[in-house]
Amino acid sequence: MQKLLSKTRQAIKDFNMIEENDKIAVGLSGGKDSLALLHILKSYQRFSPEKFELIAITLNPGGVDNSPLHKLCKDLSIPYHEIQTDIKEIVFDIRKEKNPCSLCANLRRGALNDTAKKLGCNKVALGHHRDDAIETFLMSILYEGRVSCFSPRTHMDRQDLTIIRPMIYVEEYMTKKAAKDYNYPIIENPCPVDGKTNRQNIKELVSKLNDDMPGSKKNLFGALNNADNFFIWDKEKIK
Repeated sequence: MQKLLSKTRQAIKDFNMIEENDKIAVGLSGGKDSLALLHILKSYQRFSPEKFELIAITLNPGGVDNSPLHKLCKDLSIPYHEIQTDIKEIVFDIRKEKNPCSLCANLRRGALNDTAKKLGCNKVALGHHRDDAIETFLMSILYEGRVSCFSPRTHMDRQDLTIIRPMIYVEEYMTKKAAKDYNYPIIENPCPVDGKTNRQNIKELVSKLNDDMPGSKKNLFGALNNADNFFIWDKEKIK
């Protein structure tokens, strides 16, 4: 936990993620990453120079037993809100999406942000980590033909809500270890396409690249943080 806290604290400082009197909603899916984030922020809250509130929000896509999350939040003294949704029905039964990830993500994002705002929060914390950033970076290039990635901190003007990703420096193996060490009550992902997505393909590609070219993962993440040396063809400037 000390190493997790150290990396998270550095990210919070680098990107000014937490400020005095923030009320932060943690998106708690029940997966290892969101559980690690909740644990980390609760621990960080004890010594943070800024005073802030924490709540947890779970979006139930339909038919998931989240009682272990209720107990966990009660034990941690974190207010917990489970929101019943019809996301699964919309995506798979009504829309019958062949590539459901984008629609599902949009619906979940909208429901989470709306709920957080209604509960008086000014920030939403998501459990994306360093590996997620690398994978999103490559997905953008290979599937969309553009250089892009989510930001560690993003302000949503329309909702006046800030999205933060405090674990952006944390590697996935660390959340896996934390889940085992602390016996997190992991909720099985109910998505029928879990493990069969483009993201899974990229995850496997990144792993192979790093095996074949040791250090490539580190360099990909470094490229995201190397804004001063970013170069892309701009026809007008090159002319």
